[in-house]
Amino acid sequence: MSLTPPRAVEGHQLADHSVDRRMIMLAAMAIVVGTGGAMGAWILVKLIAIATNLFWFGRLSADPVVITEASVGGLVVVIPVIGSLIVGLMARFGSDKIRGHGIPEAIETILFGESRLSLKVALLKPLSSAISIGSGGPFGAEGPIIMTGGAIGSLFAQCFHLSAAERKTLLVAGAAAGMTAIFGTPLAAILLAVEVLLFEWKPRSFVPVVVAALVSLAWRPWLIGSGPMFPMAAPTPDANWALFASAGIGLVVGLEASLLSTALYRVEDLFHRLPCHWMWWPAIGAIVVGLGGLVDAHVLGAGYASIEAILSGSLALRVIAALLVVKAVVWLVALGSGTSGGVLAPLLILGGSAGFLLGQFLPGDAGFWAMVGMAGIMSGAMRAPMTGAIFAVELTGHFDAIPCTIAAAGGAYAVSVLLMRRSILTEKIARRGRHILQEYTVDPLDLLQAGQIMTRTAATLPGTMTVDAAVAFFAAEAVHRSYPVVDAEGRLLGLVSRTDALLWQSERLGDQTPLSDAVSDAMQPVAYPDTPSGVVADLIIESGIGRIPIVEPGTRRVLGILSRHDLLKARSANRRAELGRTRYVGPRATAGLGNPA
Repeated sequence: MSLTPPRAVEGHQLADHSVDRRMIMLAAMAIVVGTGGAMGAWILVKLIAIATNLFWFGRLSADPVVITEASVGGLVVVIPVIGSLIVGLMARFGSDKIRGHGIPEAIETILFGESRLSLKVALLKPLSSAISIGSGGPFGAEGPIIMTGGAIGSLFAQCFHLSAAERKTLLVAGAAAGMTAIFGTPLAAILLAVEVLLFEWKPRSFVPVVVAALVSLAWRPWLIGSGPMFPMAAPTPDANWALFASAGIGLVVGLEASLLSTALYRVEDLFHRLPCHWMWWPAIGAIVVGLGGLVDAHVLGAGYASIEAILSGSLALRVIAALLVVKAVVWLVALGSGTSGGVLAPLLILGGSAGFLLGQFLPGDAGFWAMVGMAGIMSGAMRAPMTGAIFAVELTGHFDAIPCTIAAAGGAYAVSVLLMRRSILTEKIARRGRHILQEYTVDPLDLLQAGQIMTRTAATLPGTMTVDAAVAFFAAEAVHRSYPVVDAEGRLLGLVSRTDALLWQSERLGDQTPLSDAVSDAMQPVAYPDTPSGVVADLIIESGIGRIPIVEPGTRRVLGILSRHDLLKARSANRRAELGRTRYVGPRATAGLGNPA
């Protein structure tokens, strides 16, 4: 009778990707999620318009309006405070998950909450964001719609028997659909999903996200409108120097993104020191917003009209310079207060303003360089370089500018990762005690098969050994906790462990039964030489057996043993490949893996 746990794995199908037919099911479900994300975006846009009309024009209307057209006098200081008081009350007595950017909360739910968002968040997040933005909060709709679209995808997923990974796929699909509907940027939404939200690149998640984004794009002309959100006619400079100029702007706005992120969390720290409940913080921050509105009304609200004016060059230099400074101050204070709002639209204004001002010293249209600055600051602040590069050109329809936006995004990304340990999104999560690594790498255990790292000279016990002899062996000679038992041809009969020997010592002392009769391989965990090492690692965890026999297919002849130590050696080899430095050409060439830096 075998005393080992009754688990076994008979090999593993090797393929380039881990995918099955459930991907098709998720893609079909993404059609519903994409529609829900588009509808959620439409509702959010209408709610913002209603709130803006109510707060600034005193009328009930869903027609789009611009806050700068309102004439309210000194009430410009009071209105943001009223809106923020309402948001604070909603967060206190509704759900505190509506506070903040929206994207960090979505990331946290994905990684630590099994991708389960509540109906309360799905309802309160767009409503609170609409009140915040409509009352003058200097935010955009992208963070709230990502959270809202994600909540729609998560709620739909929770209606079915799905894994946490599958719920994550539909949550992110909803977020991508919402972003696509708002901005008309399907490719950037898909890239944002990959670079920021999914934390993987697998067909199971990628295909449904693509489906949801495209479904949302199909709905957009009927709900919000078609074409680029900020079309611009500025020509792209047709010269190589434009790439270097774009990279230079990227370096500058990358530094700007780092300073903004640092300042934001310094402001947040100051609010945490206030001797009052956090419910009141948004109203306190809104006082600064209102004062900023007195200086320049362009800093109030989402600022999409300001983005369009920057790109078209219709604003005076002094207005853009003031917008750069005042918008930064009111946005940092408002967001640091913990109210509900997004980061993307303010970043576009700040990066676009910086690019426009730098463009005064460069040939070509300053609006073009503003677009380049937008690509750079999104890349540097959110650590999403490809999203930033593509988002800027999709927003403007300026696809021939992709080389320049990539140069800017690359430069800003390089500066950001060198200067900051975390992005403006992940810093909030880290402050809650949860560290996130945003680097996608292939697990070294998934690159290696069991036969490549197993111990080939496996120590085994013969099936003819008696139970009494096995007890004596484990008491005096055994080096490992378990040993494969083999017949005369080396075929696996089973596994005997130290635990087995201890039981036999107390129950079967003097037993002359051969091990071939005392053990069984019926449910013995085994693996084949081509089994991925990661599968063997999972088998070790599931079975509790630390040494898995590697057998020859068909004959089940033992070829080696794969232990926990062997798996750790594979990880160590990968670490040496990362850090070991060796010179192979030149007067000081050396051989080997080199020494870690």
